[in-house]
Amino acid sequence: MGLKGFVEGGVASIVAGCSTHPLDLIKVRMQLQGEPAVQSLRPALAFHTAASHHVHLPPPRVGPVSVGLRIIQQDGAAALFSGVSATVLRQTLYSTTRMGLYDILKTKWTDPNTNNMPLIRKITAGLIAGGIGAAVGNPADVAMVRMQADGRLPPAQRRNYKSVVDAITQMSKNEGIGSLWRGSSLTVNRAMLVTASQLASYDQFKEMILERGLMKDGLGTHVTASFAAGFVAAVASNPVDVIKTRVMNMKVEAGMAAPYSGAVDCAMKTIKAEGPMALYKGFIPTISRQGPFTVVLFVTLEQVRKLFKDF
Repeated sequence: MGLKGFVEGGVASIVAGCSTHPLDLIKVRMQLQGEPAVQSLRPALAFHTAASHHVHLPPPRVGPVSVGLRIIQQDGAAALFSGVSATVLRQTLYSTTRMGLYDILKTKWTDPNTNNMPLIRKITAGLIAGGIGAAVGNPADVAMVRMQADGRLPPAQRRNYKSVVDAITQMSKNEGIGSLWRGSSLTVNRAMLVTASQLASYDQFKEMILERGLMKDGLGTHVTASFAAGFVAAVASNPVDVIKTRVMNMKVEAGMAAPYSGAVDCAMKTIKAEGPMALYKGFIPTISRQGPFTVVLFVTLEQVRKLFKDF
């Protein structure tokens, strides 16, 4: 039964991740707005020297549609799927682990008399499952962020990873094995927030809908509960996601100080230079992606469970 939960969650996660990948790519590009493309210039500083103040002026902010159209105009429609191989690996490692562990904990902690699990236990199960899943999937997450962000750099500075395997190989060779876990504390924190809010709220909303007789257990219930869960997850995770994206994407030049010394440093510099609402950059594409992702995830999961019911 435990293994089946991993398989079901993995299949649903890969389907959801691939189908919403372009929205995730647009979100990453928007989260990096305000950073200069040349990262050796130490982005997000709140002060400017006389010699360099002109390069630190932030570019005008544009919306998700404009970002998407710009990507298509510059690199073609296929560029919207840059890094999709990393998404597949990330979902295979991260989401399969978190969905499977959550299912195991849910089975163990559900009250056999009421067949329900208290909300606090759902949240705890989500925190545990998300944290472990993120630690397993961090290398793929770093590769995915870099592959998605590569197109915003000038051609001469692009990393030009051919695939997720090439990305992980080059990072290990050029920056050390530790680079694969760059931003891992942020990844773990974000994953704990996303999993706790997404999985716990989906189960909670679904139970509320069924208990109150608002809808029967079917597609309508699954879509409604999953979209609500996606909104909760987006609100809870966006600030950590912005910082995670910037830390993972930073380019560390040999012999030079890293643009950010860590998550707190990145958060402080971002808020200083761009204001506190910078932590909600990319929120529209985040909710635009989290909503469909969560709907596809849970609708697919419910269908996969029906297929595997007799196994």
